[in-house]
Amino acid sequence: MISSQPTIVRRPFNIDRSLHPNAVLSRVLSARGVQPSDPDDHRLRDLLNSKDLNGLDHASAIIAKAITEQRKITIVGDYDTDGATSTSLAITALEACGAQCVDFLIPNRFDMGYGLGPELVKLAADAGTELIITVDNGVSSISGVALAKQLGLQVVVTDHHLPSQQLPDADAIVNPNLANDTFPSKNMAGVGVIFYVMNAVCTHLEKNNYFDDSAIERPNPAEWLDLVALGTVADLVPLDRNNRILVEQGLRRMRAGKARPGINALLELGKRRLETVVASDLAFAVAPRLNAAGRLDDMQRGVDCLRAQDSATARDLAADLDALNIARREIESDMHATAIEAAEHLQLKLDGHVPAVLCLYEAHWHQGVCGIIAGRLKERYHRPTLVFAKADDGKLRGSARSIPGLHVRDIMANIDATQPGLIDKFGGHAMAAGLTLEESALPRFRLAMQDAVEAHFAIYPPTRELLTDGGLEPEHFNLPLAKLLRFAAPWGQGFAEPTFDGKFLVQSERIVGERHLKLTLAPIEDASLCLDAIAFGQADKLGMQRCEAVFRLDINHWRGRDSLQLMIDHIAKI
Repeated sequence: MISSQPTIVRRPFNIDRSLHPNAVLSRVLSARGVQPSDPDDHRLRDLLNSKDLNGLDHASAIIAKAITEQRKITIVGDYDTDGATSTSLAITALEACGAQCVDFLIPNRFDMGYGLGPELVKLAADAGTELIITVDNGVSSISGVALAKQLGLQVVVTDHHLPSQQLPDADAIVNPNLANDTFPSKNMAGVGVIFYVMNAVCTHLEKNNYFDDSAIERPNPAEWLDLVALGTVADLVPLDRNNRILVEQGLRRMRAGKARPGINALLELGKRRLETVVASDLAFAVAPRLNAAGRLDDMQRGVDCLRAQDSATARDLAADLDALNIARREIESDMHATAIEAAEHLQLKLDGHVPAVLCLYEAHWHQGVCGIIAGRLKERYHRPTLVFAKADDGKLRGSARSIPGLHVRDIMANIDATQPGLIDKFGGHAMAAGLTLEESALPRFRLAMQDAVEAHFAIYPPTRELLTDGGLEPEHFNLPLAKLLRFAAPWGQGFAEPTFDGKFLVQSERIVGERHLKLTLAPIEDASLCLDAIAFGQADKLGMQRCEAVFRLDINHWRGRDSLQLMIDHIAKI
């Protein structure tokens, strides 16, 4: 194994009972920066005001005019869950406002790549499109927007990705990450941005008496929040307070049975209970099945599922997505094994040391799964990782995943600036990015990445820490506390689900499902307390008598009964 054991670090906290009467939850909230003055009921009225979102008024006026004139509008989305939910929300909102000529296009990952490219613009123009609205993309689509304008189309860009120095010449751009934007939350997903935009469209139409004059009921934006919650969680954007409100409100609609049939069908396939659904259910049961469509086939299937109007249709479409996800897992398993072999070979060449960056490529790899493999290797070795596959045009398309403290998109931007032409195109975030380059350029790119990351690590060495919320007393191991923590907030990226650490006696252990470790543990402080526990993917840890573990309090639902279960994130022999 290349990676070393992580260091367990406890988050600092204060027990402030004004945050919550329960001492454990109080310290969890304190450790995440929640203040006593912060409302904890996630009310919609506490969402940030849209007035600070630059370009919103102009964009909503353009869209509203297109609706009233019944111009043809085409939504251009992305091939991930954020893109699918953004596309579905935009179509739903436009049709609810009375738009009768609405279409959508999502680029095929394998044929066109990401964003509003010229080929996609030509398809839209040939179909009679008059207004293009991008969702979850567009801020880097310089050539695509230029062609659209040349062909006489209007373009409204809604995006959340970091912009480059040059912006597209769109009629309007709404993106909280633009340099001049004063919107306080820079963490919205693409679906959050289009939610704000379509809400503003409704307001604009209402002010001009459109709904009264057209005898159309004003849409209720709250009905779109299940899509907002799903896209926000799936895109792994930090759950700041504004995003937590959006996610929690969406989850509440799902629990109340008000989610659209497609989301219900995907939750059902993932064996999640609708009445107790939380953010992690969206992340692990719904998003992978939707993403499988974009990874292996065409995200139109995902959009069709989300837009299904009845349960029977939704179940059929969800079953198709589930089959794609099973195929994706098989491809991923093979790629992962090959990638591990390649990484271990690099270890041997470096006398057992972990390379500063892993940059891997095999000709037979599937480009739709590169991001997953990069993420898994990043977690295993705690190094920024790039995984490449060959596209149909002969070029290499890569997915990058980084570790905290290293901004992978900025690294690429610096390489592009110092070695122009080496990278064909790139984009993304601090922790995840994508790029395209010629196969002949890969050796030079590897060297450039290695030099850049080594220079960064010379100043900021990589540290591997597991943050926890401290230990628990024996009396804290109970089902009511597990339920309290589960529903206390939408936990996720940047607002981590509560984890704890402790030392245990291993009373029993066995392997289940070939790779998972099922345990019975007892706190060292109280050997009479028997706790069920499971450590997924950690069957290699079999054979412990005493252990240290980082865990979450989880609820196991079996045959109509709930029981406490420890979900082990990390376990080591002591």
